[in-house]
Amino acid sequence: MNWFNTIIEDNKTKVFDPIRKTYCVLTPEEEVRQKTLYYLVEMKKYPAGLIAVEYSIKVNNLPKRCDIVVFNKKGEPEMIVECKAESVPITKKVLDQAIRYYSGLKANYLLLTNGKTMFCYHIDIENNKIESMKEIPLIN
Repeated sequence: MNWFNTIIEDNKTKVFDPIRKTYCVLTPEEEVRQKTLYYLVEMKKYPAGLIAVEYSIKVNNLPKRCDIVVFNKKGEPEMIVECKAESVPITKKVLDQAIRYYSGLKANYLLLTNGKTMFCYHIDIENNKIESMKEIPLIN
């Protein structure tokens, strides 16, 4: 895949997103999103075809967008990824946001990152728990 190609358009730096196949304005959050996508596809070997970026969902009948959703081979949501700019700390508020998105998708994992820190959680529905993980799981 072709990562981190940038252009200047309308006095704005844009980065090519190989998942969406389009140039996006390179905001601090978009930079983290692109680095996270690179990590998931190139390092963790998640299939790019099973990843959606800015995936639209409904939460309490309100439209929301997940930064990244990773699906399994059955087409079911497996992981919700919430990206923040490097300057934004990953706090309980960010986890709460991802949990709200979970209520609309029912994925098994939540991944929160600001590019400097990364937290991964497993949603244990049967025991009604969110478990912190030491590593990002492989997605089947």
